[in-house]
Amino acid sequence: MKNIVPILLLVVVALGAYFVVQSVQQSADQAQEVIQPLSDANRAMQTQVANLMNPTPTVIPDPITIIHDIHSLARLETIQYTIEKVITAETGQGTLGFLFGDRLLFVAHGIVIAGIDMEKIGPENLQLEGEILYVTLPSAEIFIATLDNEKSYVYDRETGALTQGDQNLETTARQVAEQEINKAAIEDGILDLAQQNAENYLEKFFNALGYDNVVFVNP
Repeated sequence: MKNIVPILLLVVVALGAYFVVQSVQQSADQAQEVIQPLSDANRAMQTQVANLMNPTPTVIPDPITIIHDIHSLARLETIQYTIEKVITAETGQGTLGFLFGDRLLFVAHGIVIAGIDMEKIGPENLQLEGEILYVTLPSAEIFIATLDNEKSYVYDRETGALTQGDQNLETTARQVAEQEINKAAIEDGILDLAQQNAENYLEKFFNALGYDNVVFVNP
């Protein structure tokens, strides 16, 4: 009987400890249930604040596409130039330039492609006299003169103390840059090289067709 009493005491203590642990666990679970909505709301608020502080741009293309015109092309592109040009664009310069002026340096990377338009060649441009084929080619022309937007950038910009700058200044610089790139390619002789490359290419083409003697005539 004396041995049973300690055992009963141990059982009672163990049961008491078990119920205490269960009560604490239930209280913790209930507290967590109360706190969880507050935590979720806090995280949602933090996400909304982050989105407001660092918004992600949304681009929505218009679902309607309008095709104005379609042309068949038969262009023989014979040369490509890659050109870099530095453009200075400014406005409001002068005595009060430090207050109202706006000035930027734009580094333009452009591509110019030239060749001849094969659609302009007709039967009248090909004459066979004996074993000689006389070919009159159209003059070379610029097909594309455009900026590479991934490589073009504003290097520096200075605005006056009392102005936020001209919003159209960079657009103006880009337009002038395209014109200057086209002009630089022409001054460097891109059209002459395009014409020569076209003649070299077409001579091989006519040779492959069996015309060994090809003479190109200036238009």
